Amino acid sequence: MSGILLAVLGACFLIGGYFTYGRLASRVFGVSDANPTPAVSKRDGVDYVPARNWVVLFGHHFSSIAGAGPIVGPIVALMAWGWLPALAWVLGGTVFAGGVHDLGSLVLSLRRGGTSISEASEAVISRWARVMFSVFVLLALLLVVAVFAVLAAESMVAVPAVIPPAVGLIPVAVLVGLLLYRTNLPSWFGTLVGLLSLAGLLFLGSVWKFPTGPTWVWIAGLFVYAFFASTLPVQYLLQPRDYISAFLLFVGLLLGYIGIFVSHPRVNAHAFVGFLPKEGPLWPMLFVTVACGAISGFHSLIASGTTSKQLPREAYAQRIGYGAMVSEGLLSLMVIVMVSALGLASGNPITLFGKAYDLSVPFLGGYAGAFGVIILNAFILTTLDTATRIGRYVFSELTGIGNRWLATGFIIVPAALLAFTGSWKVIWPLFGSANQLTAALALLVITSWLLATRKPCWITLIPAIFMLFTTIAALVWQAWVFARSLLANPVMNSVLLLITILLLGLSLAMSVMAFASWTKRKLEKPQPSTP
Repeated sequence: MSGILLAVLGACFLIGGYFTYGRLASRVFGVSDANPTPAVSKRDGVDYVPARNWVVLFGHHFSSIAGAGPIVGPIVALMAWGWLPALAWVLGGTVFAGGVHDLGSLVLSLRRGGTSISEASEAVISRWARVMFSVFVLLALLLVVAVFAVLAAESMVAVPAVIPPAVGLIPVAVLVGLLLYRTNLPSWFGTLVGLLSLAGLLFLGSVWKFPTGPTWVWIAGLFVYAFFASTLPVQYLLQPRDYISAFLLFVGLLLGYIGIFVSHPRVNAHAFVGFLPKEGPLWPMLFVTVACGAISGFHSLIASGTTSKQLPREAYAQRIGYGAMVSEGLLSLMVIVMVSALGLASGNPITLFGKAYDLSVPFLGGYAGAFGVIILNAFILTTLDTATRIGRYVFSELTGIGNRWLATGFIIVPAALLAFTGSWKVIWPLFGSANQLTAALALLVITSWLLATRKPCWITLIPAIFMLFTTIAALVWQAWVFARSLLANPVMNSVLLLITILLLGLSLAMSVMAFASWTKRKLEKPQPSTP
């Protein structure tokens, strides 16, 4: 089958979904510029800071939600079950579940003054629901930070060309932040400085063989970086770093699709491998393996954790919430087409992505593979510091500890310990299940809000029920796998089994509370709709 045909049909489906289903979701959620955003009404110069324009915020949001998920997840899925199931879930999940989930989380947070989705659950369900959801989210974030720190470190060791742009972009981001927010210079000037600096760092990485050292050193260094990056004012590192990184990511997407048309790849991988490979049954495991390319609970944490605190106008909500999810779907689509051209490929997804990008983008003269891994690393790093910051928000909301340094430490330390327990391949399926179950619970919260305000709720209820049953089944499967393998690795599998059981218990309790609140609300007299 032609890779070009697959890419064109998939892209048309995703873009068409933005202009049809995305607009429908915006009307259901009541997106309107008549509602002031928390970034404006609660501006504090640290966390609540309106972005200079929506493009800057889109860059932060997209680069934060993407991470390694839309690249690693589809590669693992197509190797395990075939490219057709992976592609079908990426396309359908993005339009009918992921985009709605992301936009709904953003709008609900805007209505609640920029609070996180877990904090909002108290208003629409109950106080205990908020407590349980917050604990669940913290466990999921620990897995996110642990997995992405390991992946970022492994990409640096595997491809040393990644190191100069990854490390050098930190001071460049600070410089761009100062230019954007501390001077009267136009935005384009700060953007130009950042892009020229990034180009220089990319060139440096291509000509300088940077000494890598052992992986554990980079893991430790990344946790130190995440600690400070998540506590500094958002406009001086996180926002400009993600904004500049987004240009790199968009260039990578553009070059990738141009490369597909130039190289004319054939889809050589199997369309369907089997229902029960060693990775587990197609249902439910496929739907948690493609962790971010179709729907991701982590996106609700970004949308309600940092993006809602920086949105200058509510009219931009669909562009950033739903639009960034469609962009991520386009990335996963590109990855599936490229890697499928390798045939029966197997091995490390990072290495496979670099090889596939190299073959699909021949006009970069052999540098495409390294550039592809640099793009992947940029995704991972932006997600790493954003996830740590959001963990601080949730921890502070749950415990009342306002000291951002102390609250960040409670995220960094256990995540670091988890990262050093074993390879990301062991943690990834559990991360995927926790991530997707977070999406299901977030959709339950959004559905409760829609019911409370007497708005149509089917648009979130249907994907909520599907994701809830799917991810609970995945956790049950993984609990059995970890229990069966206890003797092989008692320490690691005991920790993972304990986390799995906690996630199952919290999610079941949260689901019961949500359904109980819906039943109670149906018995009450209708109340006037509120925003």
